[in-house]
Amino acid sequence: MILVDFKGFNAKGRLLGIDWGARRTGVAVSDETREFVFVRDPIFINKPDDLIKKICEIINTEKIGGIVVGLPLRMDGTDSETTTMVRTFVDKLSHATELPIALIDETLSSTAAQEQMGRVRIRDIKEKLDSNAARVILENAISMIKR
Repeated sequence: MILVDFKGFNAKGRLLGIDWGARRTGVAVSDETREFVFVRDPIFINKPDDLIKKICEIINTEKIGGIVVGLPLRMDGTDSETTTMVRTFVDKLSHATELPIALIDETLSSTAAQEQMGRVRIRDIKEKLDSNAARVILENAISMIKR
């Protein structure tokens, strides 16, 4: 499931979870002890560089120590067109910050997030789903780090 190891991640410290989207990106942040993960409002962008800028603002504001990005692989584990876009985003992000970045397979994270959200109005699902998927991605990563 881990595509990039968690080398460079400290045992404690806040982590940022990202569910990348071309126009809307989900974001979640852990507490210092990594016991709790909190969703943040999704980031809406018009230009790709705006996303990097906004994530760097979150990194500074939230005092983030590491980043976990969901990688959307196909069900058979192969790359898709979106996978390539996420890898490009991660490459740009790695040039904007010195924090360790791990990629984790996000297969079915949106499905798990929607199930955990319970009954939500259809028009609210899209807006809340991305950050809840980021929460699932980050919770999965924290579970692996603790092992």
